[in-house]
Amino acid sequence: MKFGKDPHQIEVNVPTRPALFQAVRSHLTEKTGFALATLNLDHLTKLPEEPAFLAAYRAHDLVVADGRPVVWMSKLAQQPVELMPGSDMILPLCALCVETGRSIALVGSSDEALAGAAEALKSRVPGLEVSFIHAPPYGFDPKGAAADAILRDLAGSGAGLCFIALGAPKQEIFAARGREIAPDVGFASIGAGLDFFSGHQVRAPKIMRIVAMEWLWRALQSPRRMVPRYAKCFAILPGLMIDALRQR
Repeated sequence: MKFGKDPHQIEVNVPTRPALFQAVRSHLTEKTGFALATLNLDHLTKLPEEPAFLAAYRAHDLVVADGRPVVWMSKLAQQPVELMPGSDMILPLCALCVETGRSIALVGSSDEALAGAAEALKSRVPGLEVSFIHAPPYGFDPKGAAADAILRDLAGSGAGLCFIALGAPKQEIFAARGREIAPDVGFASIGAGLDFFSGHQVRAPKIMRIVAMEWLWRALQSPRRMVPRYAKCFAILPGLMIDALRQR
């Protein structure tokens, strides 16, 4: 299903978890690169305003739905897609790396958070190998020379899958650049997912996620940053719902 208005539309092209895992398993087995993006309402507010973000998204091979409003709109359009939050995909994707004999890389956040996430992931997924860790400095440019150097080092590390925790749009732009410089590596943009594993951020309780109230938890945790973001998200919802009905 496609979301947004032309010329800024993005298609969720992987509708289910089995389809995602089959695609990733194939890439890891064949040692071919890919980029995975997780579409949510915040991204849909940014895409029309940031050409580099839109171009990066369109360079991604796999796009899944991350956010219940995206799933609800797909049902309105009678083109249902499954909810696949980036944070929930980390452990299953790590398990696929073990299954296919590939190591992982972690890029983003801070050195301390990445080290904690690496230990947590290895304890949760027996046999997992972490072959590359890098925390870019504050103000990091995902299109700059420093990013290219990181990607070259990453390509030489032998990692099969790189989890990127830089936040949107930096992580998606970095992943798109990675498809050029490290074409044999898979990239998965997972936002705060690694910070959850390291304990540097606390994810909403499961019950709040089940009843689609994770957004409220995040707003209460960081109101100055999240309240304006969610206000923009709610503002575009009516138009997106109308677009979804038109796609029936």
